Amino acid sequence: MLIKRRPDIASSEITAHGLYLSRRAFIAGAAAVALGPSRAAATQTPSAEPLAAKPSPTFRVDDPPTKFESATTYNNFYEFGVDKDEPARRARAFRTRPWTVTIDGEVAQPQIVDVDQLRRWFPLEERVYRMRCVEAWSMVIPWVGFPLADLLKRVEPTARARYVALTTLLDPQQMPEQKGRVLDWPYVEGLRLDEAMHPLTLIALGLYGRVLPSQNGAPLRLVVPWKYGFKGIKSIVHIRLTADQPRTTWCAAAPAEYGFFANVNPAVDHPRWSQASERRIGELARRPTLPFNGYADQVAGLYAGMDLRRFF
Repeated sequence: MLIKRRPDIASSEITAHGLYLSRRAFIAGAAAVALGPSRAAATQTPSAEPLAAKPSPTFRVDDPPTKFESATTYNNFYEFGVDKDEPARRARAFRTRPWTVTIDGEVAQPQIVDVDQLRRWFPLEERVYRMRCVEAWSMVIPWVGFPLADLLKRVEPTARARYVALTTLLDPQQMPEQKGRVLDWPYVEGLRLDEAMHPLTLIALGLYGRVLPSQNGAPLRLVVPWKYGFKGIKSIVHIRLTADQPRTTWCAAAPAEYGFFANVNPAVDHPRWSQASERRIGELARRPTLPFNGYADQVAGLYAGMDLRRFF
């Protein structure tokens, strides 16, 4: 599939869309590092209402959190644009109420749940996680949410359930990039069921003690801190448990570059750049990338015996 192009671009210069997006993201990331906070400051951060949560004593790292302004103005959310500053500008009018999530598939108790009902069902925790993007930049985010496992237990997965597929809202009137063919819409991501049930896997409703901003995936998104950021699907409307591995958006767009598992692995490079080091947003020096993003003690056992170069 080819990206749309202006008439003055020669056909010989057209790039496959997966390669184009990755290259553009890489260039944008490099530019943002060079510019520092000036680019983030150019975009006004919308205010967000407070979201009370109990700080987790277990799920937190000692690294200082990334500045709120950076975390909310430097975003990957392709439904609102492929440049990092576009989501914060273009998602300001995004409507997140009313909002329901359908949970079905291989479950005994399928449900349609209002997002505000989730806040009543599950106690919210603040968890400070390292986050690593496949483009070799990283952040530290205090997320507010609840374990995905708590929600899945409520719908009672059947014996056939082996995977969890999650889908983003499809609404081209609100999400302008869905009018084009940058990716196949709606955005779909997936996990193995044991990954989804892991205590680290979070459904986030907020960050930094505030309701989740639209550009960060409001009103609810997935957070899987040992995986690359593209696994963190945003603005979820559908969770489906399946017997077979789901066809996910980036795997379909560029299968040689974006694997289904997407575990942070410094020993397995992206085809066009190294994953051995990363640049923390707000810092100039690079730092070594940690296996499983520093969560190996908790999650490496999920992949015992697997060839992590093949299942990347």
